[in-house]
Amino acid sequence: MNQQNKNTNHFKEFENIENLNFAIVTSEWNFKITDRLTNGLEKELKKNGVLSKNIDKYSVPGSFELIHACSSLINNFQYSAIIVVGCIIKGQTYHFECISNSVANSIGHLNSLGRTPVVFCVLTDNNIQQSLNRSGGKYGNKGEEAAITALRMATLKFK
Repeated sequence: MNQQNKNTNHFKEFENIENLNFAIVTSEWNFKITDRLTNGLEKELKKNGVLSKNIDKYSVPGSFELIHACSSLINNFQYSAIIVVGCIIKGQTYHFECISNSVANSIGHLNSLGRTPVVFCVLTDNNIQQSLNRSGGKYGNKGEEAAITALRMATLKFK
């Protein structure tokens, strides 16, 4: 597995983003991790010119609930992009695989509908240390990377 921090902000500087609006939906489960991801995400959006008033934050109990919240936001609001934030850590039962697969597949399906880009910032790690390393630890903050992805998708232009 590639453990290098993939900093994606070298692609371009973002222009004309003052009117873009973003929703961040964060799972409360494994809050120590999801809070770090969300903070990195919000900081990176602002660093790239997104105004605080254009960032709406929502929280849900767990990663599985990200699906419903995201679907509801797509159906009831018009966001430039939605970022889902979660952390699923493997335990001793099959629950990890069920939740991880369901969330990934459902978010992928919402993306395939093409109405609003949905950025997947859900860590699926084997242990808490891996999650700490990827949420501001030695492998960077995946929340920051998700922010850049959201900006790129929100400003994507088709010829």
